[in-house]
Amino acid sequence: MKVLVCMSVVPDTTTKITFTENNTQFNKDGVQFIINPYDELAITRGLELAEANSGTVTVVHVGPAENEASIRKALSMGVNEAIRIDAPATDAQFVAEQIAVIAKEYDLILTGRESIDYNGGAVCGLLGALLDIPSVNVVTEINFADGKFSFTRDIDGGREMVSCSAPVVASAQKDLCEPRIPNMRGIMAARTKPLQVLAPIQSTQASSYVAYESPAPKGGVKLIDADNASELVNILRNELKVI
Repeated sequence: MKVLVCMSVVPDTTTKITFTENNTQFNKDGVQFIINPYDELAITRGLELAEANSGTVTVVHVGPAENEASIRKALSMGVNEAIRIDAPATDAQFVAEQIAVIAKEYDLILTGRESIDYNGGAVCGLLGALLDIPSVNVVTEINFADGKFSFTRDIDGGREMVSCSAPVVASAQKDLCEPRIPNMRGIMAARTKPLQVLAPIQSTQASSYVAYESPAPKGGVKLIDADNASELVNILRNELKVI
């Protein structure tokens, strides 16, 4: 079994986000970057499946050399090898087109359900379309038996089970597994594991960012006595108009 995990690098959730160039550029100064948490789940489950089926796991990342520390962390988790496509990840279409070139030889391609910075959640479906293979989104369970992958995925109002043959692409949801924590042996081994750098293919940029804007400050809190339910109903109905 050959598993490919698509890995993005995102700002840590505790990072203070600011913008420069008249709010047209994300300010990276002082920002700590981490592996996208959903991608960590994909890496962990990919490793578990590969280890149970005499397989290998490769991570692929579209981004600059400054992200190689995060790639090495993925290698320290037990990943066999890594590929970095040397280009900024401008949008989901660009990322999917870059990854699709190398993804054809793999049985299972995993992504996170979304990156926690842009929250697009589009790469999984785009890869499925570009490779003309099934794509299964927001999966909470992945198993492999009798030559087929089975998935449990979130849907409106519940969950469904899907089964299909390889190759297939799927995106990891938060209940998939617990992320694997690298041990000292893995950290030392990661230093010598192969990290291949590839030039990007020619691709037309499908979208661009015009400007960034911070969320509006939170409004004040209006406290209502627990015994005064009628006032709460009046506010919700007549002021906020949500009921």
